[in-house]
Amino acid sequence: MSQPPTPPQNLIFDDGEPLETNRHRIGMSILIRSLQQAWVDRNDFFAGGNMFVYYSSAQVRNRDFRGPDFFVVLDVDGSKSRQGWVVWEEGGRYPDVIVELMSPSTAEADTGTKKDIYERVFRTRDYFVFDPFEPNSLQGWRLDANLRYQSIVPNERGWLWCQTLGFWLGTWEGTIERETALWLRFYDQAGNLVLLPEEAEHQRAERLAARLRELGENPNAL
Repeated sequence: MSQPPTPPQNLIFDDGEPLETNRHRIGMSILIRSLQQAWVDRNDFFAGGNMFVYYSSAQVRNRDFRGPDFFVVLDVDGSKSRQGWVVWEEGGRYPDVIVELMSPSTAEADTGTKKDIYERVFRTRDYFVFDPFEPNSLQGWRLDANLRYQSIVPNERGWLWCQTLGFWLGTWEGTIERETALWLRFYDQAGNLVLLPEEAEHQRAERLAARLRELGENPNAL
């Protein structure tokens, strides 16, 4: 009986290429950190970004790097340290959700070659693309019963439902890391913004201050 091929060794985890812009970097960080905040009590998922996903020996030989800007894998050990996502070291698991932050130089690949790989090879359940400099650029696809991508229909706000995560993806205008822009953000099922850790802390502080003011005005309140 023939033996399966030995998994490649000495994988490259950094090709030295920076993200397109600072806005792309912040946008990626927003998605990762807000999901981690939303699921702060969970340790059964991994959220990464701008990390290579290795899935075949041929891919390694061809140096055909695939580094989604944001991806999530469910039902895995979230505490494990990883330089990249190596499928054969993860029980054959591929990303369940991917978001690519497009630019004019990547839009064709993000909606063509990459989309085809995520559909046929990765079988990624939900795939989204968004250009941080183009407010109306959000698109999404979900695998159907035949394992083919079907476009996700936006709601009245233009948001797209990510069934795998149980969140909406939509835009939000504001200032993050000193840059004001229209950011791609998560919203819960009721339409509430999924907060970043610092936003959640600020909200807690405001609620505490309001409670203290209430107690000061009415010392008998408990």
